[in-house]
Amino acid sequence: MGKKVTIIGAGSVGSTIAYTMAVNGIATEVVMIDINESKSLGEALDIRQGISFYPPISIYAGGYPDAAGSDIVILTSGIARKPGQSRLDLAQTNVNITKSIISEITKYAPNAIYIIVSNPVDILTYVFTKISGLPEKQILGSGTLLDTARLRARLAEYFTINAQNVHAYVFGEHGDTSFVPWSLANISNIPIDQYGDYLTAKGAVVPKLVHSDVEDYIRKSGAKIIERKGATFYAVAVSVCHICKCIFTGVDTTMTVSSMMHGEYGIEDVCLSTLSTVGAGGIDGKLPVPLTDEELASLRRSADSLKNVLNSITI
Repeated sequence: MGKKVTIIGAGSVGSTIAYTMAVNGIATEVVMIDINESKSLGEALDIRQGISFYPPISIYAGGYPDAAGSDIVILTSGIARKPGQSRLDLAQTNVNITKSIISEITKYAPNAIYIIVSNPVDILTYVFTKISGLPEKQILGSGTLLDTARLRARLAEYFTINAQNVHAYVFGEHGDTSFVPWSLANISNIPIDQYGDYLTAKGAVVPKLVHSDVEDYIRKSGAKIIERKGATFYAVAVSVCHICKCIFTGVDTTMTVSSMMHGEYGIEDVCLSTLSTVGAGGIDGKLPVPLTDEELASLRRSADSLKNVLNSITI
């Protein structure tokens, strides 16, 4: 059985996703679509010319009709964030771009699972959900999966431990109002603030973890990378490919992706990230893990911030 993916947008993010998929054998067919056809042709050709060194894949540039039969469609199109810009600054421009794409792509790939990556991802996931007419389970935003990856990487560095032993999440908006529910954070089932007390290695000294410093690092990481190299694309590409891999394996996997809220934690009619199970059908359900009162308040503040943006734009 083939694994067909269409990527809309052949910029840094879209092309890096395509390259990562090819190298790791995640898809068997990748279609790259971009308003700049020359760019998508060049990116597809560049990746295709390395095909003798990675698993077989058909990768080519095309138009919306070529998306027919896609299992997954990934939206990376839109105006990229510039130094000093917040993700929400992009809202109306990228909403308009997304709206122009929705009717074109859904008529050719109505059964695909749609992964929204463009920013502001929570706003665009909401718009896609409201306008597309597709079942909600087929639509998810990459959300705070990237933030969660950044969090785990930072904690792994801090404690000098394999990141796969770190279990912690970022909830809420993929942006300035995101937060870490520290009550859930642990390393190998040891609550993260107690981890240092359990170390028996001689001379092991772990300074006290300052939660606010870590959260500040997570929120500002994207902006720092953009300031230094102009764009972020490697970590987000790996994160999106992880979602695709979980969809194709069909084994439900919990992850922080953005999707429509229907009363979970008392939040309605907004897309943001909490723990969801993702599998062959897309979002198979949410996992409403218990939060402290303070964490719940933070999640609701994030929802309110996103609703304020939704109220300020034309959908």
